[in-house]
Amino acid sequence: MGTVDVAPRNSARAALKVCLAASGGGHLRQLLDIEEVWRDTDYFVLTEDTALGRSFATRHPTVFVSHVALGQARLGRPFLMLARAMRNCFESFRHIRDLRPQVLITTGAGSTFFAVIWARLFGAKVIVLDSLARVRSPSKFARIAGPAANLRIAQSVESASAWEDAVGFDTVRKRGPYRGAKEPLVFATVGATLPFERLTRIVTEAKASGEITESLILQVGDAEPVEGDMRCVQNLAFDEINHILARASIVICHGGTGSVVTALKAGCHVIAVPRRFDLGEHYDNHQEEITEALAALGVLRVANTTEELVEAIRAVRSAPAQVVERDMRDLIAYMTAAIRGWFPPGGLASPLAAREPLRVPMLEPRPAAAKAGGAI
Repeated sequence: MGTVDVAPRNSARAALKVCLAASGGGHLRQLLDIEEVWRDTDYFVLTEDTALGRSFATRHPTVFVSHVALGQARLGRPFLMLARAMRNCFESFRHIRDLRPQVLITTGAGSTFFAVIWARLFGAKVIVLDSLARVRSPSKFARIAGPAANLRIAQSVESASAWEDAVGFDTVRKRGPYRGAKEPLVFATVGATLPFERLTRIVTEAKASGEITESLILQVGDAEPVEGDMRCVQNLAFDEINHILARASIVICHGGTGSVVTALKAGCHVIAVPRRFDLGEHYDNHQEEITEALAALGVLRVANTTEELVEAIRAVRSAPAQVVERDMRDLIAYMTAAIRGWFPPGGLASPLAAREPLRVPMLEPRPAAAKAGGAI
């Protein structure tokens, strides 16, 4: 592990220090969607210590906090939630106290709650950008953290209407059919955090029955790799995922916004298997909400069983993949105007300007654990 100076990147905004707070992989990817807002500031990332979080930390100044979510109690683990919350509270306090951001931008979720509170107590301005997955109403994180925010932004106009004093932007656009070339490759992924046994099982069943004739890469998270005619890995670095998506014709993924939208932007056929709360697979049913909305847009298919997966695979082979794009221009302009209103360029007086650059850990790339069951 090395270190990187949190040093000014742009003289016009040299005194502006920004904390980018996000929990899972989808939340981190949504921070990249608004990179124009923060890339020239003196920023650092606060996130969970997951495989994708560590991959993110190889290129961005990053500090880690413990994973905590209200859903842990809903799934019957209240004491685990309390223990993690206490650790997260202390870790968030220490990072915010030491790095002292003037603006905190968070895409959620529970792991960033204490960072929001400490940032406000230390005098920072807070922007809560609710998850893209919340199409109809704001997330519990947004409702709980919203009162501490100076700015509340939903990535759906409908969701904003149900969130007090929030501004909404519909950012997903259907661009049309993909015209590029793809390999006969299926990439199945459970996401950056939790294992997902149901997705792993239905994909391996479809492969074993001969319905998946393409080469298969299966990413299983923190679960035991499985045997079979495939390449099976536990976790993948951010850059390797993007390389696979550039090649893959079909992506089978959980309903996390990061996995779904990134695959759609890459021109892949996407079949989503949303995690369900009633099966103990997630803390709520927000993955069903976003996948249903995108299915209605005609850009992906949803499958919950092996039979539905097989039907979806057969269907997507006979039609071009539909590409989506994120139109973030209005949202980025709104956020940028708000920050400039708080801290005019060249006019920011800050005690941080006279301090030595803070040193934040920068992780060296770490190879993902892998077990090959067949070459690709």
